[in-house]
Amino acid sequence: MAASRFASLAAMAAAAAASTTTYSYADAPSYRFNPFAQSPTPSQSPQSGSEPSNTEPKPEVEDSKGGFDPEALERGAKALREINSNPYSKQVFEVMRKQEEARLAELAAEKAHQEAIQAQLAIQQQRKLAEDQMNLVEKQSQVKAQMLRYEDELARKRMQTDHEAQRQHNAELARMQEESLIRKEQARRVTEEQIQAQQRQTEKERAEIERETIRVKAMAEAEGRAHEAKLTEDHNRRMLVERVNGEKEKWLAAINTTFGHIEGGVRMLLTDRSKLVMTVGGVTALAAGVYTTREGARVLWGYVNRILGQPSLIRESSMEKFPWSGIATRATQKIRNYSSGKSSSLKDKSKFGNIVLHPSLQKRIEHLAKATANTKSHQAPFRNMLFYGPPGTGKTLVAREIARKSGLDYAMMTGGDVAPLGAQAVTKIHEIFDWSNKSKRGLLLFIDEADAFLCERNSTHMSEAQRSALNALLFRTGDQSRDVVLVLATNRPGDLDSAITDRIDDVIEFPLPQEDERFKLLKLYLQKYLHEEDDNNESKWKSLFKTKTKKIVIKELSDDIIREAAKKTKGFSGREIAKLMASVQAAVYGRPDCDLDSELFMEVVDYKVGEHQQRIELANS
Repeated sequence: MAASRFASLAAMAAAAAASTTTYSYADAPSYRFNPFAQSPTPSQSPQSGSEPSNTEPKPEVEDSKGGFDPEALERGAKALREINSNPYSKQVFEVMRKQEEARLAELAAEKAHQEAIQAQLAIQQQRKLAEDQMNLVEKQSQVKAQMLRYEDELARKRMQTDHEAQRQHNAELARMQEESLIRKEQARRVTEEQIQAQQRQTEKERAEIERETIRVKAMAEAEGRAHEAKLTEDHNRRMLVERVNGEKEKWLAAINTTFGHIEGGVRMLLTDRSKLVMTVGGVTALAAGVYTTREGARVLWGYVNRILGQPSLIRESSMEKFPWSGIATRATQKIRNYSSGKSSSLKDKSKFGNIVLHPSLQKRIEHLAKATANTKSHQAPFRNMLFYGPPGTGKTLVAREIARKSGLDYAMMTGGDVAPLGAQAVTKIHEIFDWSNKSKRGLLLFIDEADAFLCERNSTHMSEAQRSALNALLFRTGDQSRDVVLVLATNRPGDLDSAITDRIDDVIEFPLPQEDERFKLLKLYLQKYLHEEDDNNESKWKSLFKTKTKKIVIKELSDDIIREAAKKTKGFSGREIAKLMASVQAAVYGRPDCDLDSELFMEVVDYKVGEHQQRIELANS
């Protein structure tokens, strides 16, 4: 009961406070009501239960524009009086005070929140100002950098302009200097040409004077010799006429005597018929015998040559043309080797001849020679070979060395000899292979310029005879042979028939010699054409029948000079190097003292190099 009453009093106080505040105006005087003021105690009031005294302050009320409602004020005053008279007024005012403190705390919190918001806004404003300041500074730095770049670009352009102007000025100066030098050079050349023209004119006049002097002198000498010759000729003519007359008389006498004897014999034959018949028969028999003997000997020689002799297509061979020929030569050679103490059999097989090749190529050739020798010793089929490369690179020499080192006989033919034979080419090809069977050691058949008759059979330039010769060779080489090693050499391997290339087992390229090979070839042919030639000239037997020649003296020809010549002779084949050294030998023999020095050697080398270049230009044109 008391609690409900307390709550109602609190509500009334709140309503009174609300009413007092509801009707206050902004422009009216402030009306303050302190709800926490203590009510007068009973001792203070004059009468208990009586109405409040007149000492309670009354609000000052003034009329405003909207008017004033006194009822609300009365209701508030009444509520205050009830509160003051209520025993729970302290509790009510305490609650109101706490509510007011709570409201003030909320206002303070709201104020702190507003202040925090204002501080955050201030911080944001400061941040924004700082960002604006930074953006301004950055823009200023960018503008400054752009200004610096622009100034740098202007300075660079100005420098380029200055440099270009200086370059043009320098170019103009250089051009002027060059023109001045050209004018000076032209003036110098004109002066030199004038001097040379005057010298040539002087030399020409001098030569004319000398020629005229020589001509007059020669005419005088010729007239003297002619007069002397005329006198001598007259004397000789008289002597000759006398001799001719004597000989004439002698021959006339001999002719008269001979015809006299003939006349006597003819008269005797004409008078005796039996002697005439015997004489005519004897002369006829003698003529028939001579003719029969000549034709029979020709037929017999052809038969013997076909059976025992060497085929006509073979140009060179280690086999003798006839079995009995060369016996004396071989015996003489063996006696000479024995007397000189040469063990040629072992030495020749260990040495690879006077052939200079690239080390890899030489190693392969030696391997082929050993393989061929072992194939022969084991009676296995031989392998056919194809050598190709520029002319003069040693293909023929290598084939001969392979035959020598492998113990085979050697025979060489040329493809160009087959085409002129026509229809007989087939027979000649078969004769070669039949003749090869006579070799007891086996035969290495080397065909040089093989593309001359072994070209592609589809070629329009190939005759029927060449086609038949090619078919004959293909027939004889269809199977691998144990008697013949076929070695083909050509400068154009692409022109060979496919059936021929199918019969080839080893293909070897012979390139042009490199610098080291050319150096070795130059030293080899220098030894051959200059040193060995002197040794041959100084042999004892030749010195008995020939006049003694001067010995070639080599001066200041070192390996460095030969190396320089090897560098200059790039593109030379082995044959061209041999011809070069033969030209050096001829140049040495053209000198009266037969001396060879570096100057003469390099002069011949330069001449041959120029000749080689000219030959290449003529071939390419």
